[in-house]
Amino acid sequence: MVRPNTVHILDTTLRDGLQIEAAIVPTDVKVELAERLIAAGLTEIEVGSFVNPKKVPQMADTGEVLERLRPHEDQGVDFFTLVFNLKGAERAVDAGAKNIKLVVSASEGHSQANSDAPIAQATERLLAAADYAHDHGVRFDITTAVSFICPFDGITDPDRLVEVIRPFVEAGAHGIGVADTIGNANPSLVRRNTSAVMEAFPGKSVGLHLHDTYNFGMANVIAALDLGIEHFDAAMGGLGGCPFAPGAAGNIGTDDLVHLLHREGVATGVDVDALAEVRAPLTAAVGHELSSSLSQIPAVPAPYRG
Repeated sequence: MVRPNTVHILDTTLRDGLQIEAAIVPTDVKVELAERLIAAGLTEIEVGSFVNPKKVPQMADTGEVLERLRPHEDQGVDFFTLVFNLKGAERAVDAGAKNIKLVVSASEGHSQANSDAPIAQATERLLAAADYAHDHGVRFDITTAVSFICPFDGITDPDRLVEVIRPFVEAGAHGIGVADTIGNANPSLVRRNTSAVMEAFPGKSVGLHLHDTYNFGMANVIAALDLGIEHFDAAMGGLGGCPFAPGAAGNIGTDDLVHLLHREGVATGVDVDALAEVRAPLTAAVGHELSSSLSQIPAVPAPYRG
């Protein structure tokens, strides 16, 4: 495969980055953070999730955040929200969402922890949400959690991964995301399972959602680039994690990902200096230091800034 010349980054700071934080970040601050990300050149942003606010109170204001950011859609910015069932899809449609993400677990153990249901039942719920979104002109993508390793069931079989994805592709999924939910995957495992998905669904956009528990995140990005992957999720400063996956650390940092891609000669459309301006308000919002490499050593050599 030939490496892509350009990569698209979906920034998940406002959703995956904030969903496990102890602090409830005010809506005004979320909107400010999103606008700073947009000013830096990011055009795909996950702004929250339509889930039970009692379970994930950090996401209770997703509809309001989406509404306040809507004017940026005229500037070519796409906003995404996460839903887990039909009720979530109904709330997303009512809020005017144009893009939703559905997440299904690739292992039974994680499905029970994340959805309180086996994969078959969770799939049925999600397909109802997919049908509702489709009927209302809303695009949906499917992401598979624990696509490489599950904290409950171990290494994920690539054939199993493909079969979990298949009903969603048949239902009209626009894109496919494969997620290293606990950040435990290594490059050879990323190559094996991602290749299986790409071969099973030729012509479908496949992206990676990577966490960085064991500092393999950037090595896994390189492995994916060599497969021709053009889409990556990341959260500013390395924030994030799954509240239903023991041992999961933060996402790969949007700042670190942009830096790496520029060093590898891959364009992102993101200005590193402008992106750095997000760190201070984000740190203040969450009340602790960020974990990305650039948040510790912020200097980026001039040729790789934008």
